[in-house]
Amino acid sequence: MEPLTIAEKGLTQVWQVQQRLPWSCPTTPGKATTYRHRALVLGAGPVGLLGAMALVNSDFDTYVYSREPAPNAKSILLESIGAKYISSEAVSPAIVPQHIGNIDLVYEATGASSLSFEMMKYLGTNGIFIFTGVPARKGPIEVDTDLMMRNLVLKNQVIFGTVNAGRDAFENSIRDVATFAKRWPEAVKSLITGRFPMEDYRDLLQGPSGGIKNVIKLN
Repeated sequence: MEPLTIAEKGLTQVWQVQQRLPWSCPTTPGKATTYRHRALVLGAGPVGLLGAMALVNSDFDTYVYSREPAPNAKSILLESIGAKYISSEAVSPAIVPQHIGNIDLVYEATGASSLSFEMMKYLGTNGIFIFTGVPARKGPIEVDTDLMMRNLVLKNQVIFGTVNAGRDAFENSIRDVATFAKRWPEAVKSLITGRFPMEDYRDLLQGPSGGIKNVIKLN
């Protein structure tokens, strides 16, 4: 259920916020409109991959922007559920809209403020930008505040952060994991890339990261 609840809470808020646009957005969550909205997920870790699944399941035309060149295990997983993968090694943020068109939703799942605020420049008209990451304390970054403010006003944009999911988000996660397992059984299985005994905990916590999501078996 975790970290899918992050996306579930974010999507609930998206449906609520976008009732401001009844002519182009559904007032009932999960109901498609004649216009298929385009979503961009920043990051292909567990938060990003499960967020992409939730977005595809809600009928968004979904793209995931991540560092590793394709093909790789994550890009193959995403393609299997109908999402599209874009590597930052091959495509700069400024070029991403050429691959997508008007970006209606950005779901940030990296915790990297520099990439997030760079990509915010390319959020489309009537778009929503969701922050889920918490950046480490580093030095300040340079942001074009004039451009950001101008876009927020003239393009009718919304930015919000989401944290601390409630009961409804957990219930939605349970429902949607069951749906994912029916639609994409192999993709759901591949989210857990390693199962390890308890005595391997030190290597998992302190060693080099690898895979998508590794778990410790307690039996």
